[in-house]
Amino acid sequence: MNQFIYGLLLFIVLALPPVSNLLESIMIVHMHMQMPLLIIAGFMMGKYLILRSPRFFDKYNNNGVPGILLFSIIMIYWMIPRTMDEALTMQSVQLFKFISLPFLAGVPLRDSWIKLTSVSKNIVITIFTVMFFAMGLLYTLSPEQLCNNYLIVEQITLGWGFITMAICMVIYLVYKAFVNQEDYE
Repeated sequence: MNQFIYGLLLFIVLALPPVSNLLESIMIVHMHMQMPLLIIAGFMMGKYLILRSPRFFDKYNNNGVPGILLFSIIMIYWMIPRTMDEALTMQSVQLFKFISLPFLAGVPLRDSWIKLTSVSKNIVITIFTVMFFAMGLLYTLSPEQLCNNYLIVEQITLGWGFITMAICMVIYLVYKAFVNQEDYE
């Protein structure tokens, strides 16, 4: 129950207009801070929601694949430059962001990650690594301004943020490949 309260408090704080406006004023903070924090809020609230309705999650997400697929679709949608722009200019898209990231990405991630095998988890991380490299290259190498509400220098900074995240995920995957996890359990 404590995690649900902390997640709900985080969600409420992120939804406050001054906090939301501050986080959305810088492109990399919008993409790599506000959006992950919304997912974390949903992840934290997810435990309580899963315990409250276990039959729903067992019926529709018994092996974790549907939940990870939903999580991936929501993540891909929010990586599109136009959706970031529309979240700043259209209230309906902003509302969708605050609903989709915690409840359609964070909660399914919480339910699915435990159910996935180690190989499946590595596949998901590999897919996101490739996507982050691709998005990083898109944002850094594009000569055009992809988001109307942000400067090109912010776009390039976001691109380097994506590349840095992808490098960190590669390091993690190499670590998982060469270190026997059973030695540390």
